Amino acid sequence: MTSETIYVALIEDNPHVRQGWELVLNDAPQMKVIGAYKSCEDALASPAIGEADVVLMDIGLPGMSGIEGVRRLKERYPQQVIVMCTVHEDDDKIFDALCAGAVGYLLKKTAPSDLIRALHEAYSGGSPMTPTVARKVISFFQKSPVDSVELSEKEQQILQAMAQGKTYAVIADALCLSVDGVYYHIRHIYEKLQVHSRAEAVAVGIKKRLIQPPR
Repeated sequence: MTSETIYVALIEDNPHVRQGWELVLNDAPQMKVIGAYKSCEDALASPAIGEADVVLMDIGLPGMSGIEGVRRLKERYPQQVIVMCTVHEDDDKIFDALCAGAVGYLLKKTAPSDLIRALHEAYSGGSPMTPTVARKVISFFQKSPVDSVELSEKEQQILQAMAQGKTYAVIADALCLSVDGVYYHIRHIYEKLQVHSRAEAVAVGIKKRLIQPPR
């Protein structure tokens, strides 16, 4: 574990869970909670959120979802380390969160000692995941790859923008397309990559080196 103090922000709407995280982390060595918020909107409105080294965030939040919150925080504070802690184990939520910029994915049943260890790991450059989540990620990348795929230049640009968490309206504006035009290209991307969601498309695109991983 690092000898430096890690400043942590919490975003969780359940007050009991939020207070529990705060007590556990403030009691841990080299760790201090500097903000605890019930929504992404509250966090983004607080100047203190920018001082956090690590953000621990739920996905199912009132208003803005945790996944959109990750995108907003990474746009504003690119060096910030974000770890999701949620009840959701479905593949789309996992890949959406990771593609949005989260470096770790934990389940709320994670033991306090494992939570502390995971945040230290994330701060030190690791990607902590609950074992069942890690298995899902590994399983996805071990699947037989789609046969050789070629995307047009426009499709590659759109897929790269999707990997960066940009909205379809922003993509349309950047590429001088209508939003319907963006959807048209996305349908072709999904068909070529044999996927059914944005997260899967980004994951396959990265796996096949059609696009660069988001930074």
